[in-house]
Amino acid sequence: MRACIPLVLAVLCGLAWAEDHKELEPFPQPEEETEEALASNLYSALSSCQGRCYEAFDKHHQCHCNASCQEFGNCCKDFESLCSDHEGFSYSSDAITKEEIQSISEKIYRADTNKAQKEDIILNRQNRISPSETRDQVDHCPKPFFTYVNEKLFSKPTYAAFINFLNNYQRVTGHGEHFSAQQLAKQDAFLREIMKMAGMKDLYSFLHHQNGYGSEEFVDDLKNMWFGLYSRGKEEGDLSGFEHVFSGEVKKGKVTGFHNWICFYLQEKEGLVDYYSHILDGPWDSYPDVLAMQFNWDDYYKEVGSAFISSSPEFEFALCSLCFITRPGKVYQLSLGGYPLAIRTYTWDNSTYGNGKKYIATAYIVSST
Repeated sequence: MRACIPLVLAVLCGLAWAEDHKELEPFPQPEEETEEALASNLYSALSSCQGRCYEAFDKHHQCHCNASCQEFGNCCKDFESLCSDHEGFSYSSDAITKEEIQSISEKIYRADTNKAQKEDIILNRQNRISPSETRDQVDHCPKPFFTYVNEKLFSKPTYAAFINFLNNYQRVTGHGEHFSAQQLAKQDAFLREIMKMAGMKDLYSFLHHQNGYGSEEFVDDLKNMWFGLYSRGKEEGDLSGFEHVFSGEVKKGKVTGFHNWICFYLQEKEGLVDYYSHILDGPWDSYPDVLAMQFNWDDYYKEVGSAFISSSPEFEFALCSLCFITRPGKVYQLSLGGYPLAIRTYTWDNSTYGNGKKYIATAYIVSST
């Protein structure tokens, strides 16, 4: 059984380290763009972007207004109001405040009663390495990452629906995806199940209150942004956001995406994933937790792959959807169990659906401290 070999999206969560800004501790940049380059310390500074929008980076400035400042979390406080392109509905007259963002993320966090409990999962984290060692491809952990998982979890409706359609996808990019009616039905079944859950209902209520989002419009948007196919290569429609984020893909001989603990467990159980090490363990003393790991997936290496551990499929889906719908292509500062968490999303700009709406290309955890 190769239940998680498919690849579907690029939105949810991969921990991202800072690249080359000297104010931040340097970390590796394993994948294209910045997807797997974890930033351990995002900060915001004072001062203003007045007259400085998209200026060149200058390490002597207290805060920044360059095109990458949101990625590194060092923008001046007024960057969004003065320099934002106002994409998404959160920057208009129905703007979402920082307090509202933290409130809804905490609400979704509390609503995840479907998550695994401490007694359901035993982890064997073993050796933690430094970020400078992630390119070495050395297996520092002789034992599997998961010592035990209570597989009764997988009989819960959202888990079962999630696992049931993971094999819809081809792992290697450049091969077009062609879905049968049965495969599309599995996708729809997953959406139906997660929409019954409290966290997704909370997300819809929040968005509806913000700008009158209708229920049918909301579900249609989720379906298009997460499962709509786009192409990164010559082949038409070879990738989706869901595939990249949850299931993973192989591009140019490297693993990209693959940020889901369920898929990791199933692949490790089948002997297709070999856990090498980790470079970050989140601050949570209960589940869900966040880890950034190194591993080999069927002979392809993942330099930094972050994931929530023990969360339900609907929890991850809700958080990433919140970030992408309200602030697409931005760093989104959340609060989970009283701890800060930043998620970065990317839009796929080469093709759109509906009235110019963009597909989600990727989403990953930028910081958890």
